[in-house]
Amino acid sequence: MTQKNPRISRRTVLRTFTGATFVSIAGCLNNDGGSGTLSDRTTSPDGQGPLQRIAIDETTLVVELSAETDVDQINLIQPDGEVFGQRDVATGSQQVSFEIGTTYAPGEYRVLALEGEETVGESSLSIQPDLRIMEMGIGKNRPEKMWDSSSDKITKEAFVSVENQGSGPDAIMQLLFVGDVPYPSDEEGTNYADSDEISGIYDPERDAEVDEMVIEPGEKLTLYSYRSPFAFIRGEGTSCKIEEQNGRFEVILETQVGTNRVSKSYSIHYSASEEFDNCGITISED
Repeated sequence: MTQKNPRISRRTVLRTFTGATFVSIAGCLNNDGGSGTLSDRTTSPDGQGPLQRIAIDETTLVVELSAETDVDQINLIQPDGEVFGQRDVATGSQQVSFEIGTTYAPGEYRVLALEGEETVGESSLSIQPDLRIMEMGIGKNRPEKMWDSSSDKITKEAFVSVENQGSGPDAIMQLLFVGDVPYPSDEEGTNYADSDEISGIYDPERDAEVDEMVIEPGEKLTLYSYRSPFAFIRGEGTSCKIEEQNGRFEVILETQVGTNRVSKSYSIHYSASEEFDNCGITISED
């Protein structure tokens, strides 16, 4: 199996969860240099610190400040210790934000509140996506799960339900089907697995193949295939024969952040009354 990463687009799939994911903050540094620990509260442990809440909202890190604070600057430090960004705090302002996008390095980030040259508050949080393939199916067998259950096109396509159980956003760059499917994504079929230009992801709203799908922390979405992985093409992939056949395949998501690959294995069974006619396909999780 091979893989690659294309880029850029927007999220337009079926979404079953939206909104900001709020990250509990660590205690602020006190004047004596002590620090608190991560908590499920949205305010600092003593209620007096300048950093009141940190939230991941879509692909933006939002820092909310106490109304009484005299903080001049907020610094965001990435996992390698380098400065990710700096924001001046305007007089009377209680919020600053950092656009982290989907090209950030996952790991532990620190938020520093500065008054002049002095650090008067500090918080840390982990920004790490965790994508899981929850369900997949074929349009032919599950038309109610597709974008248009009355369309003939959906019979050859698939849906893949994905959930981001992590604390950071990610971008899905490719949707691949590799193994014993009728028309796989590698050199045995459509041969786009090594392409930087092809995602294999269909956007019903645009009626086109898109370059990527962004998935926020806590979000669930449904991806649709575009390259007909379950179409029987003579001389390609797995043929539909009168004899029953069994095999295995992988659904693979190539991603921008995190592990860069998420996969799940499935068993597949073929049966047909005649070659290339009314071929039945059954899939199940391994």
